[in-house]
Amino acid sequence: MEDLFNIEGKKAIVTGASKGLGYAMSEILMQCGCEVVLIGSSDKIYASYENFKKLGYKCYAIKADLIKREENYRAFEESMKCLNNDIDILVTAAGIQRRHSAEDFPISEWDDVININLNSVFIFCQLAGKIMLKKGKGKIINVASMLSFFGGQTVPAYSASKGGVAQLTKALSNDWLGRGVNVNAIAPGYMNTDMNENLIKNPERLKQISDRIPAGRWGTPDDMKGITIFLSSDASDYISGAIIPVDGGYLVK
Repeated sequence: MEDLFNIEGKKAIVTGASKGLGYAMSEILMQCGCEVVLIGSSDKIYASYENFKKLGYKCYAIKADLIKREENYRAFEESMKCLNNDIDILVTAAGIQRRHSAEDFPISEWDDVININLNSVFIFCQLAGKIMLKKGKGKIINVASMLSFFGGQTVPAYSASKGGVAQLTKALSNDWLGRGVNVNAIAPGYMNTDMNENLIKNPERLKQISDRIPAGRWGTPDDMKGITIFLSSDASDYISGAIIPVDGGYLVK
């Protein structure tokens, strides 16, 4: 059983690792013995790095603005220098949210959301996938959303991007699973993170959402840890192209 879930010694990249879900997913990988490159868009990534280093984890920090296409390539190239040109696990957790009614949604903000939430995911998957395919083994974990399943309100760009992540995950799995690379996505439910601050501060929406969660609470970043280990390990070798809700039962109520 321990061998089935063992990921000790694996090399990983996590985007969006400064805080929230990406931070927690990075943490569990390192707790399980992985060497991890942490990628974040602000100086917070260095504080996260220092926190992890104090705990004795083997990790590296790269600051990169993944809205810019060239920054994705630079960040991956620097990651490969840290990991000796090897990678076993990729987690694409970087993402942003912008809220406007569809008729007023600024096209510049549309571009920003699509660039980081979808285009960056493809770039990292493609670059990591090339290395994994040569080895004949690898695990890619994308971060989808409840809005991969339904439309949301005042978030057309985010909904489009996360629907794209779900479909991209399936397409990559179709291309790569037969060559040893599993590609799956986690769809977090309503999580108590900075990204959902506006929802949490809206009493009406908070009650609507909370009443629909059978688990009786919003999720936390720690709720992402178990599924991350599973999808990173040999235990998930026959699972690919899946969009797995981690939502306290929200979708099925």
